Amino acid sequence: MAVAELIVDARGVHAWYGSSHALYGVDLQLERGQTLGLLGRNGMGKSTLIRTLLGHVTQRDGYIGLFGQDMSHARPHEVARLGVAYVPEGRGVFPNLTVRENLVMAARPGRDGRNEWSFERVLDTFPRLRERIGHLGAQLSGGEQQMLSIGRALMTHPELIILDEATEGLAPLIVADIWRVIGEIRASGIATLIVDRDYRKVLGRADRAVVLQKGEVVLAGAAQEIAGSDALAGYLGL
Repeated sequence: MAVAELIVDARGVHAWYGSSHALYGVDLQLERGQTLGLLGRNGMGKSTLIRTLLGHVTQRDGYIGLFGQDMSHARPHEVARLGVAYVPEGRGVFPNLTVRENLVMAARPGRDGRNEWSFERVLDTFPRLRERIGHLGAQLSGGEQQMLSIGRALMTHPELIILDEATEGLAPLIVADIWRVIGEIRASGIATLIVDRDYRKVLGRADRAVVLQKGEVVLAGAAQEIAGSDALAGYLGL
């Protein structure tokens, strides 16, 4: 695989929170347009790895390449400018802004001038948001806030979108809607990194998967191969 094809090329990544060593030499690669599932039990380092790639965890070591650039020491806003969008666990919508304002404040064309995810397309994708366009973020349900968080990320026209527990704590109908949208995002050619507890859904939609245990990669490969691994159940605590 040529390095130029990789939009994420992380090698030997370590991370710390104070004196606590959280990641141990993690390797992770993601190709343009590919979907990667990041799996593991709670506390195994999934969110830490995401936050390290994004520049939020400052105590880090190793190589982090994004879109062919060395971003090992980059800050979060520098990563975002490259075309990386982040939908965090907990959603992070602005509670005192309306749905319209939350979306419009994030709008910008892609790095190459792409503008496929217009305001109207986002509202067509999330009809619930259109119905609540004048509501404040704080007035939305948890599911609606998650839709708004994903819609806001799409308004930045990312080349990579990272979804951290996008379906956590949501009603089944909302969860089905979120997975529908994830399918649309994948079909549109945006690379996607997904963390979700529903490992079957993740593996069914991903091209590749990585499993973490105690901050280390213990399984990595094609999603179908990971799904069929005898070791998977043990690593996920099933």
